[in-house]
Amino acid sequence: MNTIRNTLSLSKMLPHAKITPHRSAARGHSDHGWLNTYHSFSFADWFDPSLTHFGSLRVLNEDRVKPNSGFPTHPHRDFEIFSYIISGELTHRDSMLRKGAEGGQSDKFYRMRRGDVQFTTGGTGIAHSEQNEHAKDTVHFLQIWALPWKRGLTPRYHTRHFEDDEKRKGFVPILSPLKGGPEATFEQENLAEPTIDGTIPIHADFVMGAGLIAPQGKFEWIVGSGVTESSKRKVYIHVPMAKKGKAKVRIDGREDILSEGDGAFVDGVHAGDKLTVESVGEVEAEVVVLDTA
Repeated sequence: MNTIRNTLSLSKMLPHAKITPHRSAARGHSDHGWLNTYHSFSFADWFDPSLTHFGSLRVLNEDRVKPNSGFPTHPHRDFEIFSYIISGELTHRDSMLRKGAEGGQSDKFYRMRRGDVQFTTGGTGIAHSEQNEHAKDTVHFLQIWALPWKRGLTPRYHTRHFEDDEKRKGFVPILSPLKGGPEATFEQENLAEPTIDGTIPIHADFVMGAGLIAPQGKFEWIVGSGVTESSKRKVYIHVPMAKKGKAKVRIDGREDILSEGDGAFVDGVHAGDKLTVESVGEVEAEVVVLDTA
């Protein structure tokens, strides 16, 4: 695993970086009973013209789904969609697979738990369901969408597990661009090799990472992770609501403190910049980094 290691010293300040907090209270919110969801960007019937996308990042929903409920079979098209499981379990079923005929974990059936990330290329069209089939536990996860570098891609799934122990050492890369880029050959598409070993390939100039930062700990994110095409980058940082409000972080030594549910737009940065995220709360902070052109 290509892990970006913790550093004992503060990173150099990035005076050229514009860092704008996106507070949890400014997110869209809907409670449907079975689904309690927060939208960092315009989604469904919640629309904010200033929050339609950030680079290729289009959707970041923080969802909680109650037991024995979920999203019935529904279609996706021309988006890169991924689920990051924080707690509980979420069961993916392909639309062509009959319940009770699952067999083992596969692209057509996968029961995701803490540390799992499932990725879907919607491409020319795909349909699936995502249900919490657990008898009593709510599932808490992030649903994230990115704009692909081209339309009409071949639909496909990828699922990988990422250990918490690795996330406690430094930011762990989760997604990285597909080798071959926008002009990837048929063979490269089928091989589905990411530019960073051990990650999930995405059809975008986009890298995702995640870390678990102990109180007073500092992790360093290398903007672009050494694999992206565009040197001008945007980074979105999100702190999930996972620690009962006790986790807090500071970015690049700035005065603003991010609490759980908050995010931050980091603009004006370049590939190779070192962006420091410091845990300043009472407990370990879970932090997700979304790095895009």
